[in-house]
Amino acid sequence: MPIVVRIDVELARQKMSVGEFAERVGLTPANVAVLKNGRAKAVRFSTLEAMCRVLDCQPGDLLEFVEDEPQGP
Repeated sequence: MPIVVRIDVELARQKMSVGEFAERVGLTPANVAVLKNGRAKAVRFSTLEAMCRVLDCQPGDLLEFVEDEPQGP
C-alpha cells in the first residue's frame, strides 16, 4: 500500500502510550492498532486533526506516500 502510517514514530517522540493516545484522540486502542498496522482504508479529517493536535504534529508527520515497486514484465 502506498500510504504508510507513522503514528509509532510520533508516539515515541512524545513518549506517549497507545492507550493514552487513544483516549485523548477519542479512539479505541483497537482502532489505533488498525491505523498503526496500515489496515485502515480511510481516516476522517476530524480524526486526523485530533491526532495532530494531540501529538503536536502535521498530517505529513503521520502519513507518508511511498511509491509501490513496479511489477516485472
